[in-house]
Amino acid sequence: MKVALIDYGAGNLRSVANALRALGQEPAVVADAAELGDATHLLLPGVGSFGDCMAQLEQRGLANLIRSWVSAGRPYLGICLGYQILFDSSDESPGVAGLGLFRGKVKRFGDVPGVKIPHMGWNAARPAKPNLKNWAGLGDAPYFYFVHSYFPVPEDESIVASRTDYAAENFASSIESGAVLACQFHPEKSQDAGLRLIGNFLGL
Repeated sequence: MKVALIDYGAGNLRSVANALRALGQEPAVVADAAELGDATHLLLPGVGSFGDCMAQLEQRGLANLIRSWVSAGRPYLGICLGYQILFDSSDESPGVAGLGLFRGKVKRFGDVPGVKIPHMGWNAARPAKPNLKNWAGLGDAPYFYFVHSYFPVPEDESIVASRTDYAAENFASSIESGAVLACQFHPEKSQDAGLRLIGNFLGL
């Protein structure tokens, strides 16, 4: 196994790399398509804005790499913005196209009296269906750490792996489709549950 961690200039690489090391994996940091080499698993942790992320991925030749990788059925883990960019577009960056690997749009939480935006802190991610391969051993409502104001709304309900309640929304906090696992929460900051989820993705 060789895990590649995509560096587009703004990702939270250190925390994710540390989580991978805790699982016995030393990630290769990849800043452009030529550096991918013989990687078997691709991870994209994302922070920042949807538009800036897509611009950096396009500039570095990484957008087409991810499209080709996912389309070929190879293992991909997207975290936070690495989840959002899989979809068509985002309210955060009007006019900017996402990777378009899954149909759907990223929307912002609406304003709810007494509810803070961004959604920040621990919350339950309840599996949307039984026997999800990446959720083995996590129970009925594992808690993960969230920091976000936007979330994807997949058109295909069958890809939704978990749902989370916040600000009058029951949103898709993760998806699982073929070899793709993508989540709005941060497993690298979610202690044992997060390590278990990443370990399941890696087949450990």
